[in-house]
Amino acid sequence: MIVDMLGKTRIKVSLHIHTNISDGRKTPEEAARMYREEGYDAIAFTDHFTYGEEGEIEGIKVLSGAEYDIGGHDSSHGTYHIIGIGMTSDPEIPLDWKDVKKTSLQKSIETIKQIKLRNGFCMIGHPAWSLNTPEQLLSLGDFDGIEIYNAVSEWGESDRAYSGSQVDCLANLGKIVPLTATDDTHYYEYDFARAFVMVEAVDIDSQSIVRALKAGRFYASQGPEIHLIKTAPDKVKLLCSPCVKVSLFSNIVWAPKHKYLGEDIVEIEYTRAPHEKFIRAEITDVDGNMAWSNIITFDDFED
Repeated sequence: MIVDMLGKTRIKVSLHIHTNISDGRKTPEEAARMYREEGYDAIAFTDHFTYGEEGEIEGIKVLSGAEYDIGGHDSSHGTYHIIGIGMTSDPEIPLDWKDVKKTSLQKSIETIKQIKLRNGFCMIGHPAWSLNTPEQLLSLGDFDGIEIYNAVSEWGESDRAYSGSQVDCLANLGKIVPLTATDDTHYYEYDFARAFVMVEAVDIDSQSIVRALKAGRFYASQGPEIHLIKTAPDKVKLLCSPCVKVSLFSNIVWAPKHKYLGEDIVEIEYTRAPHEKFIRAEITDVDGNMAWSNIITFDDFED
């Protein structure tokens, strides 16, 4: 646990980890020990089509979790990776749904429904890696969050780790959800302890974490601290640990003051551009580590 620059207690959580129960290279015990030694407060084992129960391993809190990869590897049929965190029981998704192709969208929608029926946080994994279009993502319906960064997709797979374009296009269509950053650990090399969420919570309790995730009470990071705060109907303030680059993203194709470069930037104030519906921020520190805020909408977003 840490106390952030706003005085709020936060816990460090890894939401997407694979072990040798599926296709990861470490046992649950080895993985838990490694993450505990890196200062994490809680983790979720999300092995493919395998429900991992809540508990404690090697002195670290383990949230229940699973990843349901539906549609196979050919994205032209629709590939959806649905991650459930903090479910109160096994969603019991049939294994034979794994490689279904032409019906993958309906299977994914049902998977999301089953996760949410069990009070879980339902997250869409690596949409850039999966080549998910904004329209496909919108068709999935009532999911709770989406990965904006996925480490294994950069270091171990397709080099499509960053899903900012999908996030922004989705927001432009009216779908605003919290943005997570994850390891999706498989190899325990460059995909280990690369990205996490800092959740606002005073207790390391599964349902407290899930509620905070669903409400967007966290920021996603590779190390830096970031807070984007609405200070007036048309103004936001960014507070962060020292960084060298700040980027703001919205529905506006071009707007002044969306990029800031310098040394030890720790605060930015921004006034909404005309017709701007939403805004989010990314920062990069001197070592190249990034952090991502959640999305803030302006009052007339629906107009």
